[in-house]
Amino acid sequence: MRRPTESAALRAAGRSARPLPPVPVLMAALLDAHERADREGVVLAAHRVVRAAAPEVGEE
Repeated sequence: MRRPTESAALRAAGRSARPLPPVPVLMAALLDAHERADREGVVLAAHRVVRAAAPEVGEE
């Protein structure tokens, strides 16, 4: 069962800006995930690299 404060917290988190780490750090994470054959890690790191390199992508 969801609590009323839980919905409010989720909405607030969706509106808040979360700065991404620098691109070199994200690229290192991408390479590390690739070396470990972590497919989910590769996808996550790749998406974060794109968002950090071109913040306007996906923004509305």
